[in-house]
Amino acid sequence: MGTIILEGMEFFAFHGCFKEEQIIGSRFTVDLQIETDTKGAEQSDHLADTVDYVKLYRGVKSEMEQKSHLLEHVANRIVSYIRNDFPEIDRIEIKIAKMNPPIGGKIRQVCFKLIWVK
Repeated sequence: MGTIILEGMEFFAFHGCFKEEQIIGSRFTVDLQIETDTKGAEQSDHLADTVDYVKLYRGVKSEMEQKSHLLEHVANRIVSYIRNDFPEIDRIEIKIAKMNPPIGGKIRQVCFKLIWVK
């Protein structure tokens, strides 16, 4: 079993419950960890024997581009995409952070983490 990690993906997106957030947008970061059997790739050195992290990134990017009110909803969409396109993955952990959220006080970020296990 191996772990592939995409850490610190940055996006500008339009997620939030406030109307202004859906109009002016905000900065987000996404960390993704997936676990899968990597023994074949460890031996073969072929991309076809592992999970292509470029495809993972593109899927995350595509889902981040779709407006949502809640980070929970965005995370669920990303996990659903990964589960559908990469059935060989056994575990998914995703953390989405909204930078400088408008909550009436100084705060660097709020985060939501979702873990799915086959």
